[in-house]
Amino acid sequence: MAEHLIKVPDLGEGIAEVELVAWHVAPGDRVKEDQGLADVMTDKANVEIPSPVAGTVVALGGEVGQVMAVGATLIRIEVEGEARGAKRGAAAKAAASAVTAPPAPAAPVVATAPLAPSASPPDERPIASPAVRRRAWELGIDLATVRASGPGDRILQADLDAAPKPAQPSTAPVAAAPRSAAAPAADRSIPVIGVRRKIAQRMQESKRRIPHYSYVEEVDVTEIEALRARLNERHGAARPHLTLLPFLVRALVLALGEHGRVNATFDDEAGVITEHGAVHLGIATQTEAGLMVPVLRDAAAHDLWSAAAEITRLADAARAGRIVRAELSGSTITLTSLGALGGIASTPVINMPEVAIVGVNRIVQRPVWRDGGVVPRRLMNLSSSFDHRVVDGAVAAAFVQALRGRLESPAQLFID
Repeated sequence: MAEHLIKVPDLGEGIAEVELVAWHVAPGDRVKEDQGLADVMTDKANVEIPSPVAGTVVALGGEVGQVMAVGATLIRIEVEGEARGAKRGAAAKAAASAVTAPPAPAAPVVATAPLAPSASPPDERPIASPAVRRRAWELGIDLATVRASGPGDRILQADLDAAPKPAQPSTAPVAAAPRSAAAPAADRSIPVIGVRRKIAQRMQESKRRIPHYSYVEEVDVTEIEALRARLNERHGAARPHLTLLPFLVRALVLALGEHGRVNATFDDEAGVITEHGAVHLGIATQTEAGLMVPVLRDAAAHDLWSAAAEITRLADAARAGRIVRAELSGSTITLTSLGALGGIASTPVINMPEVAIVGVNRIVQRPVWRDGGVVPRRLMNLSSSFDHRVVDGAVAAAFVQALRGRLESPAQLFID
């Protein structure tokens, strides 16, 4: 019998500490080699820590929400033969419960007692990513009942789609209770951990250190929306479907070529502004874990369809929890859009150390006076924020007007 210590690994990029955001095992569980043990959060992304050995979990080294230094003990595993492991499993679980109290894998809360036994045997615990576990929990699906199709018997999102869904409660109308008799909903405490903590820290730091100002301009997107519809109709499924985003990418690249101060980052501690030659465009993406900003590398190298395909790939990877750290860093300017929920105007927060962010509001059809008469036009606001230490108001206005001109006259998108 031997005890194996698994430490917080060095994840590179100068990372000295990580936040523990989820446990996938509890004391007394049997684990297989390469089975996921825990998720940790760096400044860039979630990382799943696998087990290098098979054995029985003796103790966990921290609680969800705890910040741990690289090299600290993450978990202790007893490595032994099958027979002896089965005999000592219960004792290990009881002895370790005082070390830490892990939460249920799918819920981001700090528990105060060990996990209840799984529906399946401990050494047959289903293998799945955090995103899959979270979705299964939301759907009410027991992962032990799902047929795995991924490598190493890993359950994929597609496996959840194919799994039988639990029966839903009846939707038949029932008599409403008198309003006075209804009990108020209980308060719910939500620990700010993982991606949500990182978002909170970055947004607070950005607003504290950057003197923001916003500039809102109306854009007539009638012509570009008509062009988009024609291109989608012409190419059908033969090419990626075009939303407005690829057109915005192209317009941004061209406008930034004329206003390089906007495509910049500012190291305010060193007092150095870096104007970037390439446009690495961050695309703000809402996921179940919180807001992420995947990066469209070298946006100028993409045509409309390759930009559409890459934006879709990055967004899908972020929402499925498959995004890697390199795809979440290095942006030089950010584009944010809530689509139909985008409102008429917004004041987006800059993704520090960038100096600008462009926000896209929803498209509405309104009557417009044009050529001596009232005609229906499709209109949209661009709400952009800038770092006033770096980007003067006149520069910001000129940049947005250059962007507007290309969106209102789509032919300019294809003329360098």
